[in-house]
Amino acid sequence: MTSCPLRDGSVAADEASALAVALAATDASAPYAGAARTAAQKIAASASGPASAAAQELAARIVALPSPSDSTVRTAVEQALTTHTVLRLSYIDAAGHESDREVEPAGLLTADGRWYLIAWCRTRQAGRGFRLDRITAATPTTEPAHSHDLTDLLRASAAAGAVRPTALAPLTSSASRKGSRRNTRR
Repeated sequence: MTSCPLRDGSVAADEASALAVALAATDASAPYAGAARTAAQKIAASASGPASAAAQELAARIVALPSPSDSTVRTAVEQALTTHTVLRLSYIDAAGHESDREVEPAGLLTADGRWYLIAWCRTRQAGRGFRLDRITAATPTTEPAHSHDLTDLLRASAAAGAVRPTALAPLTSSASRKGSRRNTRR
């Protein structure tokens, strides 16, 4: 994995505090939780001055109780998303029916305290959301996944009872997403 240096090399005091709090509160079962903890440690180690001490002190006062999860599934999902590869998974739907799927991961969604893998499902030939706690097994492949727009998959989901969001709030600006997509398309 390559590093991502900051362009101007600095983070404002309130931004450092916000990052420290958010990263400290990351549930151990959340996707990329291990990377979040490492990032928090790097931010704390590289920051200096009173604002850094305040951010570290605030983060120390936040406790997140871990929820049970299968780290093997979470790791497989993270790998498939990071490497843009097809993921084979076993999934139990809300009715309790288990199915095996091959999916092309597009991204992650968090809603109401739950995490979802948003992907193009080859079995259903449609965009689907898979609750991470309902994925019973996951294996990344070496097969490259096609690029799918996360927002399009969310808005056009054909899943029964799917919520079609009217507004989505990604963590990056539209300009950086366009550049990122341009660099990762296959």
